[in-house]
Amino acid sequence: MMASSYNAKDEDGHITVTGPGGGSLRGKKPENTAFKQQRLPAWQPILTAGTVLPAFFIIGLIFIPIGIGLFVTSNNIKEFEIDYTGVDVSSPCFNCSQSFTWNSTTPCTCTIPFYLEQPYESNVFMYYGLSNFYQNHRRYVKSRDDSQLNGDLESLKKPSKECEPYANHDNKPIAPCGAIANSMFNDTLELFYNDPNGTKIQIPLTATGIAWWTDKHVKFRNPGNNPNLTAAFQGTTKPVNWRRPVYELSSDQNNTGFINEDFIVWMRTAALPTFRKLYRIISKSNNNMVPTLSRGNYTLEVVYNYPVRSFEGRKRMILSTISWMGGKNPFLGIAYITVGSVCFFLGVVLLIIHHKYGNRNNSADIAN
Repeated sequence: MMASSYNAKDEDGHITVTGPGGGSLRGKKPENTAFKQQRLPAWQPILTAGTVLPAFFIIGLIFIPIGIGLFVTSNNIKEFEIDYTGVDVSSPCFNCSQSFTWNSTTPCTCTIPFYLEQPYESNVFMYYGLSNFYQNHRRYVKSRDDSQLNGDLESLKKPSKECEPYANHDNKPIAPCGAIANSMFNDTLELFYNDPNGTKIQIPLTATGIAWWTDKHVKFRNPGNNPNLTAAFQGTTKPVNWRRPVYELSSDQNNTGFINEDFIVWMRTAALPTFRKLYRIISKSNNNMVPTLSRGNYTLEVVYNYPVRSFEGRKRMILSTISWMGGKNPFLGIAYITVGSVCFFLGVVLLIIHHKYGNRNNSADIAN
């Protein structure tokens, strides 16, 4: 029977194994170093009442005032929302909502009156909101060609396969291709102020400055350097659900084609099925004594193009101001107040327990 023997331990911590042929084999024991033998200096916190209780109270005293500040700031933001889907028979947009087609030759217009109970100062932001629209679907999110949107001429003529089945139509490449572009929001919203003397004053809406700067100047570009976009997009066709080609989205040459800001805003997909996107900006008046939107009666005129009844969706228009923390969102303030209150409450409970039972344990230790 063959046998093997272990020699003395080497200085580096390895064990030499002598085999039957007289050869030596190194064992699998790790080297005798502080790192491999887990002898590095370590710090293990000892949780005592003197360290835990102050931590709970400090977190509570810091989080609660921050939460109150965030909550008050959010509540000071003015916001008005109106649903114009037209589900109810009594709704002004009911007749328009019965259409389930995208390319109706006769646009339907509806008018919704509403009343603002308080004036809106500073800049006012107009949003459109959609519900039950899943822009976060995996295939929907991938259905685009970023090279084409960046102005690449080759991708313009040969869209990516990710755009299928919205890559080609009538043997022509679609520009812009993909399901995201094909389903672009195309309602037209106009706002009017009903003056007490009976006149109807249109509120000026700014269509630029609504997209991210990086999107406008980096990610989206028109193809080539040709200022004539009709020639630049020659040989392509519009998306199936669009009424006009991409180079006719606006009369402003700096806001049409792939760099149209309404289009750019839509192409930034939402993470949740209920979302809002910036539509227009109502700029503050030069006269600081006059609010941007006065208190009174208004009319929202909608050119109803976007069908949502087919997927049981909803459409709404939102008017909102903003603050240093953005739009109206009380959740962050409530979260801070809740966490701070829980920590403070736990601190009080643990303090009572320590005061009631801590001295008893200390006395027992001394007696022992």
